[in-house]
Amino acid sequence: MPSSLPIYDCLPALKDALFSHNEAVLEAPPGAGKTSVIPIELLQEPWLAGQKILLLEPRRVAAKLAAQRLAENLHEPLGETIGYRIRLESKIGVNTRIEVITEGVLTRLLQSDPSLDGVGLIIFDEFHERSLDADLGLALSIYGRELFRETLPLKLLVMSATLDGNAIAKIIGSENEPAPIISSEGRQFPIRYHYAEKKPDIGFAIEKAVAETVEVALQNHTESILVFLPGQREIRRVMDNIS
Repeated sequence: MPSSLPIYDCLPALKDALFSHNEAVLEAPPGAGKTSVIPIELLQEPWLAGQKILLLEPRRVAAKLAAQRLAENLHEPLGETIGYRIRLESKIGVNTRIEVITEGVLTRLLQSDPSLDGVGLIIFDEFHERSLDADLGLALSIYGRELFRETLPLKLLVMSATLDGNAIAKIIGSENEPAPIISSEGRQFPIRYHYAEKKPDIGFAIEKAVAETVEVALQNHTESILVFLPGQREIRRVMDNIS
């Protein structure tokens, strides 16, 4: 893993926070490296005591991609140290220590075992996207650990790019003390906009217009190109239209 990622600058503070508290909030902008770095870096912390880490992702595609990236960082195949569990699909082995799961899976795990025996840390990634399942999972996690995890606490880490950290810190912290908040400044890069040379005709497929604009941009610029499209279908059509 590249040690130049911004998240490494706040890693000591995060480790100290989770050593002295059972919860923490990490504020880090997109691209800081929180998803691909934090779970692995926390895996050998003494308070984890050989237990598992559950990394919660808001969508199935995001969960599989995160698991794949973490496994690549360890130079291992999926199902070894890193595994994933989503609806109707899982790849987990006897040695798996980090499970990347979706919100619905966490709810089912908590329903079957509210204590989450064998789990030492739940990481709520991209929590700013907010959903009923994520909020329910967080509430059940807090409730379950208060009832069943007095001797070996279940730690909680909420990671977000844009959410109000102070509000979440009060929710997951103790009655008298909010959870510590750690912030990563991230890194910003200049962005240049490239516009279509002509306005598309009425009825002209947006995917074709975007593909032509991308091809022109590729001819005129050497930097990476970021394209926003409304859905998966449009993304695939643009890819098919780019020669």
